[in-house]
Amino acid sequence: MITRILVAAGALALAGSLAGLAKAQETFHGYDCTDDCSGHEAGYDWAARNDITDERDCDGDSQSFNEGCQAYVEEQADDAARNSQPDEENVDEDSDE
Repeated sequence: MITRILVAAGALALAGSLAGLAKAQETFHGYDCTDDCSGHEAGYDWAARNDITDERDCDGDSQSFNEGCQAYVEEQADDAARNSQPDEENVDEDSDE
């Protein structure tokens, strides 16, 4: 009887652990959120309002705020890199000019 109780208790504990793992981890621009991503969103919004372009300026007391700020800086750098590449449709390789 005690063995059945222990097996049942172990099964419940395992089921509880698996249920916790089944909950999807939220992310914000690739950064893991611990709860609702509000800290990341605040950091991103702050960086956008203040036109932050350097990750070294993302140095607050909150890791999630800093990661949100860094996400904004990374996104702006990616956009700038994409915009600086020549548009393949406008490149005329046959031009002799």
